[in-house]
Amino acid sequence: MTSALGVILAKAFEPPSTRDFVFDYILGPVKIFGIEFGLNYIMILLFIAFSATLLVFYLAFRKPQIVPGKFQLVMESAVEFVRIQVVVQMIGPEGLPFLAFLSALFFFIFFGNILEVVPGVNFPLNSRLAFPLVLALVAWVLYNAVGIRRHGFFGYLKLVMFPPGVPVLMKAFLAIIEFFSVIIVRPITLTVRLTANMIAGHFLLAVFFLGTIVFFTGFPYVFGFIPFALAVVLVGFEIFVSSLQAFIFAVLTASYLAGAMAEEH
Repeated sequence: MTSALGVILAKAFEPPSTRDFVFDYILGPVKIFGIEFGLNYIMILLFIAFSATLLVFYLAFRKPQIVPGKFQLVMESAVEFVRIQVVVQMIGPEGLPFLAFLSALFFFIFFGNILEVVPGVNFPLNSRLAFPLVLALVAWVLYNAVGIRRHGFFGYLKLVMFPPGVPVLMKAFLAIIEFFSVIIVRPITLTVRLTANMIAGHFLLAVFFLGTIVFFTGFPYVFGFIPFALAVVLVGFEIFVSSLQAFIFAVLTASYLAGAMAEEH
């Protein structure tokens, strides 16, 4: 064990960079219609996050009991949290049909984020732009479809672009701003917010854990415990951030649904 540790500590220091987010194919690639398909580390993480989301719901609710067991109780509490703090707070009782979607969204994002602090994995799925982007586009399609279904296409555009109480001279200018912010910007901000937070967390952990190795290779060795202690604290912080970002994404999606369902802005 001592020799193995010596080999690790003897390696040259490589600062974290964007290379940490690029992985080679494990299997493949295979070109289909000019598009490359293959299996890499990111796809394995996607499978883990997706499977974990399905598994926790299946195990908790496959045979629901009137007097719930511990796991069912935990999951019921989690779903109840989404129901009260996300659905009811942002949409109201009318939003309960979206509870399943918002709960699944919350858990999938959480499991994708928490992989950052899982030993042996140490990479957040949602630090790759494609996954938050797809989730944001799903939310975008959903809230726009709900708005069009409720108000009609032109009624929904009127709701989005012409909020009540705006002076006549400002309406044309404000209509452009509202259309741009609601239809164009929202999926971008959803994507960037989640991706940027997970990238930042990954870099922070990488810097402090690599800093630990650097200090342990120098003298005095005691200085290595300082970045190590900070790294441990950051692990706890990243667990909090993983939950918070999942919650924020679900809350914003619910708020967009509420706006699409509202009779007035």
